Amino acid sequence: MAEIRLHNLAHSYSSQPKTAGDYAIREMNHVWEQGGAYALLGPSGCGKSTLLNIISGLLNPSHGEVLFDSKVVNALTPEKRNIAQVFQFPVVYDTMTVFDNLAFPLRNQGMAEPQVLSKVHEIAEVLDLHPLLTKKASNLTADEKQKVSMGRGLVRDDVSAILFDEPLTVIDPHLKWKLRRKLKQIHEQFNITMVYVTHDQLEASTFADKIAVMYGGQIVQFGTPRELFERPSHTFVGYFIGSPGMNLIEVERCGDGVKFANTHLNLSAALNQRLDSLDYQQLKIGIRPEFVHLWDVASSDIPDAASAADTAGSDAFNADVVHVEDLGTYKILTLDLDGQPLKVRLQEDQIVPKQRASVSFPAQWLMVYADDFLVSADVQGARHESA
Repeated sequence: MAEIRLHNLAHSYSSQPKTAGDYAIREMNHVWEQGGAYALLGPSGCGKSTLLNIISGLLNPSHGEVLFDSKVVNALTPEKRNIAQVFQFPVVYDTMTVFDNLAFPLRNQGMAEPQVLSKVHEIAEVLDLHPLLTKKASNLTADEKQKVSMGRGLVRDDVSAILFDEPLTVIDPHLKWKLRRKLKQIHEQFNITMVYVTHDQLEASTFADKIAVMYGGQIVQFGTPRELFERPSHTFVGYFIGSPGMNLIEVERCGDGVKFANTHLNLSAALNQRLDSLDYQQLKIGIRPEFVHLWDVASSDIPDAASAADTAGSDAFNADVVHVEDLGTYKILTLDLDGQPLKVRLQEDQIVPKQRASVSFPAQWLMVYADDFLVSADVQGARHESA
């Protein structure tokens, strides 16, 4: 097991990179702590696999250093880094039995056969592979092969870390949840540093204690699933995490708050002061569909938007109901708020307004983004909140 540290790391596939757009990985500093379970989450092309291959030694970075337990390993091969990597498509030796596949890395190290037998059976027990040990790998299903591929990484005691590059892509959907849970159990049992690359937020949240969200070659936020959901540090995190993603509306400064079209939203004095001290090109507000407060204008309890505002303790705005999507356990309501689409997530038993509704944005869940980074009013000094 190892702490993995990235120091001033950057990579470009261009021989003479000149702009930020020339870099697959923009300069970053990051730490994966020893024994942690981490996910590297982002869309295709954001640099996830490139970063993973740099950590494993399959790719040399253009700039910066990779350190294992404070030792620079840039010049070391994957074998000397003691890294196990599980790829998107299972890598097994088809002509060997499952037992021999699992035993192969141990025999390469010269381990005595009684110890090999003990370790193989230990990992086979963890991965439910005992019934398959005598089968040739060529006769296995895709998910069985992937478990064997995982087992080859887990069977070694000296492994520094296990890197997973979208390992469940080829697995049938109904089996994915089993393997996700199995990986979590393996981590809890062996306490191995694990980094799991995926584009699936559910996989990331199920597996990892902390998630690094990548966008445009950068880690734009690193935190727990709850932190990413409740306080996205970047508009991309807000958009990418959640179903549906965060509502984002471009706004401009106005008096003691911000506005879009004819809609004005008040901001706290501290947040206004922070915005006054920042230099930015674009300003947006963001709020999760789950956190939008919905009032039914037709309700006798709340006859108009003004009453809704009094009840909510914040500004309330009338909006037109555009569409209702019933997803069984919840509904997604699409509103038109002063020309801007607004998603609201409703509980299964919540009343759905027919044509008009009133909404309010609780201050604790309303985020403000300057040039896509969260503006925080609770830190010292005027700055953007970043990853």
